[in-house]
Amino acid sequence: MDICIDFDGTCVSHEFPKIGKDIGAIPVLKELVDKGHRLILFTMRSDRKKKKKVDGQEVIVEENVLTEAVQWFEENEIPLYGVQKNPTQRFWTSSPKAYGHLYIDDANLGCPLISDDPESERPYVDWAKVKLILMERGIL
Repeated sequence: MDICIDFDGTCVSHEFPKIGKDIGAIPVLKELVDKGHRLILFTMRSDRKKKKKVDGQEVIVEENVLTEAVQWFEENEIPLYGVQKNPTQRFWTSSPKAYGHLYIDDANLGCPLISDDPESERPYVDWAKVKLILMERGIL
């Protein structure tokens, strides 16, 4: 399966623009890849240049928040099949939505969340429950 994965609140806790804390995604994502599934990072993060005032002067600052998310996957030895798009979809659609058989995202209706963590202001994906769902459906 091609599986689209959100990043903030899904792979790590919400701390944008910083990379959040580990929330248990790494072993499940590795297991998905080991089972032959292909992961597509599908996130609101993007690299951009923005203007900022520094000592009264306007300067251009690079924000590489998408690149940092991709590096998180690399550092955790989790291969990505695509970033923001499914590499094969350009042959059969011009839609900007990344095509996947499954989407794992903290904003998905019904996605199991942890919301009672006193160290986190926002809920994030409960990977123990997601793993059980994946196992029940024969994906893992």
